[in-house]
Amino acid sequence: MDSIIRHSAVSFDAAPAKTEARDNWSVVMEYEDEGTGPYVVDLSHRPRWDLQDAEIDGVQSLGIRIPDKPGQCVFENGILLNRMNRTQASVWHISAETPAFPDDPAFTDITDSTVFLAVFGPDLFGILEKLSALDFFDPLHQTPFLLQGPFSHVPCQIVTLDKAPGRSGILMTCSRGYARDMVGAILDAGMEFKLRPAGEQAFSSWLNEVIR
Repeated sequence: MDSIIRHSAVSFDAAPAKTEARDNWSVVMEYEDEGTGPYVVDLSHRPRWDLQDAEIDGVQSLGIRIPDKPGQCVFENGILLNRMNRTQASVWHISAETPAFPDDPAFTDITDSTVFLAVFGPDLFGILEKLSALDFFDPLHQTPFLLQGPFSHVPCQIVTLDKAPGRSGILMTCSRGYARDMVGAILDAGMEFKLRPAGEQAFSSWLNEVIR
């Protein structure tokens, strides 16, 4: 198992300037000529799990209590935990060291079957309004919050991590089979705003600004 090379379904027309081997993935840390934002970053190498439990209320995942209501999220210890519905939650690892897979049959590893993207930076609203009617900047929701619905006509889970002007950003997952069309749609929508692919270093820098 340790020798299996894992590949993201996401491909950018950009030249990597720096890569890193991690958990059998080749992770792009930086691309040439990334610009100053906005950015789209492939995070598909980051572990993700679905949790399903009929008694999910009060359950803890990786030491984090699952939020009470669908749409609520909590970010702790590098883990973003999103309440999906009455019996399900999604668990996304977005920073710090990779945690071990939970030893619990309620968890399903969806890392290799889904795409995981971050889109953030200036002019984000102008990009997202071309792709979805979902309200990612709803003033009634406190960040982070989860929305589920169509994004570029594809069923997605999307978490708004920050709504602050100039640094707003979302994280999103969808089925792996939509990778090429999804990335193409995002890049097309962001062309007028000079949206560029960026590596994980740009994402980490942005995330540090959001959580500090």
